[in-house]
This record gives sequence, structure tokens and C-alpha cells, in this order.
Amino acid sequence: MAIVVNLDVMLAKRKIRGKELATAVGITEQNLSLLRTGKVKGVRFATLELICKVLDCQPGDILEYVEDE
Repeated sequence: MAIVVNLDVMLAKRKIRGKELATAVGITEQNLSLLRTGKVKGVRFATLELICKVLDCQPGDILEYVEDE
């Protein structure tokens, strides 16, 4: 996969649990889990915006492009 989701890293840096983030953003814990593991095909900009607001970060802190080898 070329896009890597670093959401777990940001959660650890901010010392926030996934459940807290899901509640603050207004998504289910299961959907957050799917996002954390990279098993989603897309994310709404509104959701990404709220995640960044809660974690006080930039989208690039969460999503990273890695070239396939």
C-alpha cells in the first residue's frame, strides 16, 4: 500500500485513546479502527479535519505516501 496511516503514532504522541478520539470526532470506534489499520478506501475531509483539530496536527502527520518497492 502506498498510503500509510500514522494515526496510532499521533494518538500516542498526544496521549489520547482511540475511544476518546472517536467520541470527539463523532465516528464509531470500529470506523476509527478501520482507519487506523488502513483498511478504508477513503476518508472524508470533514472527518480528517476534525481528527486534525482534536490531535492538533496536520493531515501529513497522519497520512504518509510511501513508494512501493
